[in-house]
Amino acid sequence: MPPDTLNINSKGKSQNTYDAIVIGSGISGGWAAKELCEQGLKTLLLERGRNVVHLKDYPTATKGPWEFTHRLKMPLSITEENPVVSRCYAFSEATQHFFVKDKEHPYIQEKPFDWIRGYQVGGKSLLWARQTQRWSKYDFEGPARDGFATNWPIRYDDLAPWYSHVEKFVGISGNMDGIDTLPDGEFLPPWEMNCVEKEISSKIMANYKDRFVVQGRCAHLTQPKEIHLQQNRNQCQARNKCDRGCPFGGYFSSNSSTIPWALKTGNLTIRPESVVYSLIYDDAKGKAVGVHVIDAKTKKSTQFFARIIFVNAACLNTNLLLLNSTSRRFPKGFGNDNGLLGKYIAFQNYRGTVNADYGGPPDKYYYGRRPTQPMMPNFRNVHKQETDFLRGYMVFFGAGRGYGYEDGLGGSYKDALSEAGNWYVSVMMQGETIPKETNHVRLSPDKKDAWGIPQLITSVDYDDNDVKSMNDFFKVASEMFDRAGCKNIRQYDSKQAPGLDIHEMGGCRMGNDPKTSLLNKWNAFHNCSNVFVTDGACMTSTSTQNPSLTFMALTARAANYAVEELKKGNI
Repeated sequence: MPPDTLNINSKGKSQNTYDAIVIGSGISGGWAAKELCEQGLKTLLLERGRNVVHLKDYPTATKGPWEFTHRLKMPLSITEENPVVSRCYAFSEATQHFFVKDKEHPYIQEKPFDWIRGYQVGGKSLLWARQTQRWSKYDFEGPARDGFATNWPIRYDDLAPWYSHVEKFVGISGNMDGIDTLPDGEFLPPWEMNCVEKEISSKIMANYKDRFVVQGRCAHLTQPKEIHLQQNRNQCQARNKCDRGCPFGGYFSSNSSTIPWALKTGNLTIRPESVVYSLIYDDAKGKAVGVHVIDAKTKKSTQFFARIIFVNAACLNTNLLLLNSTSRRFPKGFGNDNGLLGKYIAFQNYRGTVNADYGGPPDKYYYGRRPTQPMMPNFRNVHKQETDFLRGYMVFFGAGRGYGYEDGLGGSYKDALSEAGNWYVSVMMQGETIPKETNHVRLSPDKKDAWGIPQLITSVDYDDNDVKSMNDFFKVASEMFDRAGCKNIRQYDSKQAPGLDIHEMGGCRMGNDPKTSLLNKWNAFHNCSNVFVTDGACMTSTSTQNPSLTFMALTARAANYAVEELKKGNI
């Protein structure tokens, strides 16, 4: 129970009662709110951070570098106080207000783990890299085939119509590539590869019949359709200022899209600065009936009630909340009869990068700030086990030109800088990691945060499989660059801690068997059918593709199922 239970607001249960409660307003929480409100449910959206309103609360969106005190660089004092968040690629003087500072929300790293968080309405949907690929049938079938995780309770065909549902509303740019490892979707016109990317792609595909280089698919409006204009969103301007909040609505975020859409129904209530302490379970009714909330500023406690609860606090916070939601029925954490809550945390392996030089055309360049890059879907262990490591990796690929350079000072030095430099190419891996019971999170027995909630202990690490996968990537990428005519090929292992990929998944996974999973095929708890988890915590395995589109599709599917079950009187 919250520490301030004597001050619980109980002026009238009816005024704090809704049809549905959604915990968390990021990518999946925004979708839960949209779908539930569209179906007529009075929905309460709880967000532990401050309110951020589209357009109104993007203070740096139109500023130039010269308008910042430190020209977008972070002072040493801030990076020293915030070593974790400072390692995030998007953390800068222009975006720091959207990130959680290390000292304000501590956690315990039993093993190094960079937990990147954004506590505000919209969550990390204001900060994500916006890469959106469908998972393939091989991703959903892989665990059962290879035996490295519990069997997914759904397959690609179950999610395909929901991928389409989400893609049409979000706006995804991409090509119809016809590759079964990377299914096609509902696409807007794609961004274009530059001349060197086209050259190298054609050479790679000529040399390798099982490898396909395609243009990256991303949640940017290249040619808005009527549904996007109805959201008051407009074409992406390729400004490369996305993580400041987009005043054009050119990329998808909860703030610009799903939350305003839900508000238009008149069915949504947003309550920011509301830290959810725990779920409330009613033994007599045999289901969850509400949530305990602590006001982020006053620390006063309030109870809210609903017939459906969606937990979308982002993977690790969802695990934290569920572990803290103990009761007579669930003494080890909500729904945790099998003791697996918080276990089998997985992530994606970003450690490997390969760079090279390329003798591209000296008289050609490129323009704009394209928000995506070419990619190569996984080709390792797709149809059968063929290496000494499980699963594989996706490859992201890009080419560009730097500035000219000349030693010295004065006019010749400045003239050289105004010229385009040589062409370079770079590839990075996005590898699938294998869920393991030893990779877990749990609650601290003695350390608490400012709201009386136990701090989270992270115990997540790489293993030999990840190192073997990375070394295979180094070998494969270097060979492909060599055959494509690249020179000065260089391999780089970032040795970054898990978490910096910001793709953590698992801990409350889906499955068919209540003995080996917590959620059923509809993302509801096996042992509490009115509580749903549809953020990263629900994932059974990680795939090599980016996960956000799958989070959104799972959420839309589960929300519509929940409404149907509610209407039938089943929950």
